[in-house]
Amino acid sequence: MSSAIDCKAYDIRCWNSVIQEIAHDGGPTGPTLIKVAVAVIMRNPFAGRFVANLSPLTDPSAALGSELGRRAVELLGGRPVHSYGKGGIAGLQGEQEHVVACVTTVFGDALRDAVGGGLAWISSATKTASAGTAIDIPLAHKDELYIRSHYDAVTICVPDGPRPDELMICVAVASGGRVHERVGGKSVKDLVA
Repeated sequence: MSSAIDCKAYDIRCWNSVIQEIAHDGGPTGPTLIKVAVAVIMRNPFAGRFVANLSPLTDPSAALGSELGRRAVELLGGRPVHSYGKGGIAGLQGEQEHVVACVTTVFGDALRDAVGGGLAWISSATKTASAGTAIDIPLAHKDELYIRSHYDAVTICVPDGPRPDELMICVAVASGGRVHERVGGKSVKDLVA
């Protein structure tokens, strides 16, 4: 991996990645769709207690958005990002709100920059669960939320995380829409430049 972005505000235990290459989904072979998810597992400083002010998670989260985005783009192997999503899981001593605090606008704006821009709201999924729980990160087109061909998801699971006192924060990107999309609706051709 190329040089990492400094995420020293967080106590990071590990990074995890998933790459899926889809040539077809039962139909004709076409351009390969690459879908990537990248997760970071870090200590939750608020595990086991209620804290009203979650800004210690939110304020430095641009570094997380930048680094997760950088890693995801690198795993696309030079292909441009067409769609993106974000989310995460709080371990059982944490709250869903702890994850949400990490993936707010501060995080999202940095993620957009890391993936080469994006005009659309970033879809997300967050929850509280035990280690090894999978999460489906929803995808939508990075410049227009209502591009139906790009509604998709990437599943990521970390077998040993998040532990009860940890958070798993993740992003997902894709190189295009679903491989056999054909149900109509607004398409990439409808984007106004």
